[in-house]
Amino acid sequence: MRVSLIGGTAGLALLAGAAAAQDLKFPPNEGDFNWASFDAFAESHDLSGQTLNVFGPWRGDDQALAESIWAYFSAATGATVNYSSSEGYEQQIVIDTEAGSPPDIAVLPQPGLIQNLVSKGFVEPLGEETAAWLEENYAAGSSWVKLGTYSGPDGTDRLYAFPYKIDVKSLVWYVPDNFDDAGYEIPTSMEELKALSQQIVDDGGTPWCIGLASGGATGWPATDWVEDMMLRTQPAEVYDQWVTNEIPFNDERVVAAIDEFGEFARNDAWVAGGAGAVASTDFRDSPKGLFSSPPQCYMHHQASFIPSFFPEGVELGVDADFFYFPSYAEKDLGNPVLGAGTLAFITKDSPAARAFIEFLQTPIAHELWMAQTGFLTPFKGANADLYGDPTLQKMGGILLDATTFRFDGSDLMPAGVGAGTFWTGMVDYAGGKSAMDVATQIQNSWDALK
Repeated sequence: MRVSLIGGTAGLALLAGAAAAQDLKFPPNEGDFNWASFDAFAESHDLSGQTLNVFGPWRGDDQALAESIWAYFSAATGATVNYSSSEGYEQQIVIDTEAGSPPDIAVLPQPGLIQNLVSKGFVEPLGEETAAWLEENYAAGSSWVKLGTYSGPDGTDRLYAFPYKIDVKSLVWYVPDNFDDAGYEIPTSMEELKALSQQIVDDGGTPWCIGLASGGATGWPATDWVEDMMLRTQPAEVYDQWVTNEIPFNDERVVAAIDEFGEFARNDAWVAGGAGAVASTDFRDSPKGLFSSPPQCYMHHQASFIPSFFPEGVELGVDADFFYFPSYAEKDLGNPVLGAGTLAFITKDSPAARAFIEFLQTPIAHELWMAQTGFLTPFKGANADLYGDPTLQKMGGILLDATTFRFDGSDLMPAGVGAGTFWTGMVDYAGGKSAMDVATQIQNSWDALK
């Protein structure tokens, strides 16, 4: 039975009966959620007796969070949602689609894999209306349309994937007490950030902790630095040309971005332990220098996940905080944000699958996860006050202030480059090899894959 809340008490009774087994996390019509968007969606969709199979990357606690949102889709439409995942979900979705037994909806964090599925005809286009909705309702909307747009089997570019649940990488972490004690202010431009770095040195301190070691993945933290620098020194179109190799990796603009990273990482006075320690310092240990007394460093550039490696007992917003990795004031490139995230797409067309994509366009589908944990959205229509975590609310604000969003570049490149020679090249660069030599080496590896 499709359930509507418009019927007041009677509607709530129906909802309670229909969704009891789904254990709705937040009681309908309570709190500051946009329940009107739920009502409208419920009124326009009757999927009673239908089943929607969703396959995604989330397992464990993340799966429970995702399923808590799908429960409201079920309550609104009457459809049954079956969610599944796999430890090797990237391989599983390929197996399932090629075997002719795909889920109705798939959710992946790898745009390159989605492009591969689209090119084989395994994904259904979402349509121009959905593209127009993203353009209008997501901050930096054209960036999100671009992210979800792929070249189809006929070579035509169309929107195939809907971005939902985003991660932010353009962050600098610091200890507020350390800044307060030293009288430092949060920089609002790259010029100010570099000036602050030098001021810290002049005051007898060390501005940065940087660590690239990560076992077999050593080098990857430097790729985030370079990607952020590309977005702060070049227009987004150049970034796009770089990650697709329309311009070579050893283009002078890319080489310059690598050297921008080098201004920080190859400066003995600017990095804890000196430049020679950068490649051998484990990225998980690197931020701990923020919390020593006296501090071994004052700043650390890393994505939103890094608090997982902060010392036990550190309270975010009090003992540690972050600010946006700023852009150059003189370059007038706006507020670019580097990040990652997941994209939902249709691998088996059905009314329920189409309805699910429409559900993701409702404020309620975002707000209900925002109010829990581990969720960020650029949706301007969602109530940002509902974030259950002030840290996430602040990160969400960075997404809403973005003028450009670009997906992690190394994840968009062929694996042999983005998760191979780009990583090792950054280790070589940290060790003293020139940016041009490193970039040429990476380009040669890319050419070998063609």
